[in-house]
Amino acid sequence: PDIDRRTLRIEADVPDAEPNDRIEVTVMDGERTVATAVALPGVAAEAAMPADMKLWSPDSPFLYDLRVTLKSGKETVDEVKSYAAMCKFSTARDADGIVRLQLNNRDLFMFGPLDQGWWPDGLYTAPSDEALAFDVIKTKDLGYNMIRKHVKVEPARWYYHCDKLGMIVWQDMPSGDMSTGKWEPHRYGAGTDAARSEESFANYYKEWGEIMDFCGRHPSVVVWVPYNEAWGQYRAEEVADWTKRRDPSRLVNPASGGNYRDCGDMLDLHNYPEPKMYLYDAKRVNVLGEYGGIGLPVEGHLWSADKNWGYIEFKTREDVTDRYVTYAEKLMELVERGFSAAVYTQTTDVEGEVNGLVTYDREVVKVDVDRLHEVNRRLVRSLDL
Repeated sequence: PDIDRRTLRIEADVPDAEPNDRIEVTVMDGERTVATAVALPGVAAEAAMPADMKLWSPDSPFLYDLRVTLKSGKETVDEVKSYAAMCKFSTARDADGIVRLQLNNRDLFMFGPLDQGWWPDGLYTAPSDEALAFDVIKTKDLGYNMIRKHVKVEPARWYYHCDKLGMIVWQDMPSGDMSTGKWEPHRYGAGTDAARSEESFANYYKEWGEIMDFCGRHPSVVVWVPYNEAWGQYRAEEVADWTKRRDPSRLVNPASGGNYRDCGDMLDLHNYPEPKMYLYDAKRVNVLGEYGGIGLPVEGHLWSADKNWGYIEFKTREDVTDRYVTYAEKLMELVERGFSAAVYTQTTDVEGEVNGLVTYDREVVKVDVDRLHEVNRRLVRSLDL
């Protein structure tokens, strides 16, 4: 999508096409055709969208239906149906000179939970499509507009639910190799790379490219996160540049939580448990990539009754909610100083980690939903004009 030029470009991979074949694209709003395009196989078809085109956003996640047909003369050889969204994610300086994240050319504060996607009965495998949707729906109910998918790649259906429901996704690369480097998260340009072989690094590029191709089909995926907290971090400047060149339509968060290098679109700090801004980059977007981790063990819903932890722990739902709101109010102050996004740890408990908003079995919501929704909505609207 290109909302500034009001065009939608569709690339159809047809390796066995004949010389006289053509690709016909129809863009639909319900039963109404709003745009068409024709191209030869191997050439991108560009559809001119109407002046009143509908833009995708968390508050209005409109999806156009697509019909892509391979024609040979008048004969239809093959046809597929899909969908697309008209949206744009970018950065720009605000009136105070702070670099902000933007959606559709308007400042937007992105706020959501760290989501590891674990399940007690299947670990990395959700029990059903309804279960995949549940976590996204619950995140939406709590007033967030973003999810950081943490060091995991989900099935395509999970991203479909994000597309359909209007949930921005930050997509991590799963961490690989040993963390043999030195991690220094409180200094800019500090720390050392992990020791990786050229074979390992080539495999990294292969798998990261495959992840980008797979997830990049989904309009909800907005930010690529190649490294987390220096786990296997190696030649981050090169990786950030490669990632941006492979997909210039999205933003690159080169190292969530450090080590920090002068590359990519973001400087991403981690701090537990409370929000804190201890570094600032005037050239890039500044975000708080992890904070919170407020723990509450719920009896009868624990993976381990005697071995569980949170970054800070309380005994009641009310105390957890109070502390969450306190941190949210502090985060609000830091938004004025320069933060443009934040990630709260985390969506659900994970085995011995009891710092989720929901228990590991998804049976108990551990916070006051109404109070969280109210303060979260204030945060996601904090940059509204």
